[in-house]
Amino acid sequence: MFDITLITMGKLKEKFYASAAEEYKKRLGGYCRFTLLELPEVRLPENPSPAEIAAGLDKEAELIFSKIPKGAWFCVFTPEGKELSSEGFARKLEEVKLSGKSSACFLIGSSFGMAPQVKERADYRLSMGPMTFPHHLARIMVLEQLYRAEAIQAGSKYHK
Repeated sequence: MFDITLITMGKLKEKFYASAAEEYKKRLGGYCRFTLLELPEVRLPENPSPAEIAAGLDKEAELIFSKIPKGAWFCVFTPEGKELSSEGFARKLEEVKLSGKSSACFLIGSSFGMAPQVKERADYRLSMGPMTFPHHLARIMVLEQLYRAEAIQAGSKYHK
């Protein structure tokens, strides 16, 4: 069975987001071994300088790198990434599986984004589009799209 890990920065606080996340985690379990890793965001001052932001992102990068499963295909969600349809995302994930990889790891960065070295380490950069979404909502959207991609690959009627 294929392993999928989703790394996120910060914890879900709102119950409705946590409930939605749990539902998609449960659904994904029917298709893969799914792991959600919530890593702590580095605390920054109220109005951080660019240098403070960069230093914080560097600290987060060290933690992120330590949590990427060994040998996993690594994909980051970033505004400058490639936009894919749900079907395109399903095809990309299928390509990864067919390439011989046994796991994939996805990252949603913190509210300040992610360090350049994290983007450079990525095997793929994916965009959720030009709109800005709260990170907690983005997490639910990514979970849903992972579930949808697995359902598409399985020929489920979930995707219409």
